[in-house]
Amino acid sequence: MVLVPGYRFLPTKLNTSSWKLDKQIRRNLEDLIGRRKGGSVIIDEERKTDEASAHAAAKDLLGLMINAGVSGTRRTGPAPAEISVRDIVEECKTFFFAGKQTTSNLLTWTTVLLATHPEWQERARKEVLQVCGSRDIPSRDQLAKLKTLGMILNETLRLYPPAVATIRRAKTDVHLGSYNIPQGTELLIPIMALHHDTRLWGADAAQFNPGRFVEGVARAARHPMAFIPFGMGARMCIGQNLALTEARLTMALILQRFSFRPSPSYIHAPTVLMLLYPQYGAPILFRPLSSCGFHPGTVS
Repeated sequence: MVLVPGYRFLPTKLNTSSWKLDKQIRRNLEDLIGRRKGGSVIIDEERKTDEASAHAAAKDLLGLMINAGVSGTRRTGPAPAEISVRDIVEECKTFFFAGKQTTSNLLTWTTVLLATHPEWQERARKEVLQVCGSRDIPSRDQLAKLKTLGMILNETLRLYPPAVATIRRAKTDVHLGSYNIPQGTELLIPIMALHHDTRLWGADAAQFNPGRFVEGVARAARHPMAFIPFGMGARMCIGQNLALTEARLTMALILQRFSFRPSPSYIHAPTVLMLLYPQYGAPILFRPLSSCGFHPGTVS
């Protein structure tokens, strides 16, 4: 994949579709926020609204953001500025796409890769059955012991990161390598390009090889910051640990119960529409292990 500067501003078919989708999502969120604002209960001195009612109106994240900064909703200290509708929309988009769609994409690509690499699927299944058993829901401690599955998830994130790039803005003038970066300059960090760079990952950078993570993330490449699917620094994805835990648990449950392979109709065509996803879907054929004559108790 080649990132062309300014490409995201061109009215291509893909960009037009992305813009249309973004407008639709924004409009739906604004409508939802408007309805919630109209029905929300706010404490003020004149209306003497019951505090318990106000608390009930703000019991979820959206309600908390709507009521944040409104006079009277804080017992002590100065009230912060009210969050604008635009800011609430952006926060909702962040929580939805970063908290749900990215994990969904990780599970999709992991399933595709294990379906097309049955040897790694069997290695992961053997580990899951040894550590977690054949039917029990894995505990947190058991999930932490699934080293092979962790390597597979990391390799999936390397090959198919949810975000192909991220943007950072220089807070001060900075000297970066041979470049002078003025304050306020926006820098695009090409995550996808970094993850596929043969200078960092070796000649097999385009190949699925979870074994490269056997000594951990820091030693997987020739530079410790070559692997950044969740970003880096102070603005690193806050949901990284949750996303990886969800993915480990879901994949462990699938491996306990099913074998799977790609459907003959599967077409490998990764594409970007906000996130990196399979353009033609990911049809996978699942088969219960019990119907394969597989007996988990015999695994050694």
